[in-house]
Amino acid sequence: MKKKIFHVITKLELGGAQKVTLMTLERLPREQYELALVSGPDGLLVEWANRIPNISRVWIPELIREVKPIEDARAFLYLWRLFRRERPHVVHTHSSKAGILGRWAAKLAGVPVIFHTAHGFGFNDFQRPVVRAFFVWLERVTSRITTKLVVVSYANADKGEKSGVFRRGDWILCRDAISVHEFMRPGPRRTRIADWGVPQDRAIVGMVACFKQQKAPVDFVDLAARVLEQRKNVHFVMAGDGDLRPAVEERIRVRGIGSHITLLGWQNEADMPEIYRNLDIVVLTSLWEGLPCVFSEAMAAELPIVATNVDGAREAIIDGENGFLHEPHDVDGMASSVLKLLANPDLSREMGRKGKARVMEFDIGTSVSNLENAYSECLKTL
Repeated sequence: MKKKIFHVITKLELGGAQKVTLMTLERLPREQYELALVSGPDGLLVEWANRIPNISRVWIPELIREVKPIEDARAFLYLWRLFRRERPHVVHTHSSKAGILGRWAAKLAGVPVIFHTAHGFGFNDFQRPVVRAFFVWLERVTSRITTKLVVVSYANADKGEKSGVFRRGDWILCRDAISVHEFMRPGPRRTRIADWGVPQDRAIVGMVACFKQQKAPVDFVDLAARVLEQRKNVHFVMAGDGDLRPAVEERIRVRGIGSHITLLGWQNEADMPEIYRNLDIVVLTSLWEGLPCVFSEAMAAELPIVATNVDGAREAIIDGENGFLHEPHDVDGMASSVLKLLANPDLSREMGRKGKARVMEFDIGTSVSNLENAYSECLKTL
């Protein structure tokens, strides 16, 4: 008999956790599993989810990112009723909100196996201490009803152990991974330059990220301004959007660099390999992370990376080998690294080659294989 597995995620916005969830559902074998996706109905990746064959889809409007007690209670009740009716063998949750509501609903509905992937944690060092302490406590309590915890980086495993969310070694590693070959596939470069209104002689520095506090997109604008003080033949692009777009636009205006930076908005996932072929350097200014897919995408596209040294970043980027790492908000340091790469094209190309040489560690096939093995082990006794 096929085992029934439900994957639950809060919202299908454009992000690493969402992409990995959908790629996993695409690749899990149908001859072994009856699969379902449970999510809020909004987000840029809903269309992708609707294209995945041979899965059930359940949309819960009350399942939202924001903490809203009434909606959260309704989402919890819906999940509990769903699991009681459908009797899945495994409920696998992703992201903080779905991770808490989904795991408790599964436990109270009698689901025998509960997985949770921590694509980073809901707590971080930039929260007020009382808020951080509450989220740590919530994760600790919920981990006790979890059959298997999945982390996307060793750094997150270390953070989970040190904060008491789980015991030492009581986790498995499944990277937030990508379909490496899609980004390694050869194709013409700089095909989008004219569309972006960028002169052909400009070097292109890009950031791919949601415009939210975690990604610190305003820091990217400040970095661009620092670089442009020394080099004018550079253009900056930001692929993404979000709540902080007005702040980004205002900082661009204040810095007076509107002619040197382009906001591309949300991009279709299928277009991302081509987007990377138009870039020369990739930057990510995050304050905290799990393991962003941007790193492995850039590595597969043979691009050097300048990023912040947070969580799983140093597992993808070896400082000085395939990129440069700096502390969060170190705009001067990141600008200096970008200038170093712009001034030395040979170094830039060598870093790109070294990143590409080790990118297969971050392929989705490896992650799905690790996850399947864990499913099989936990389902043996059922």
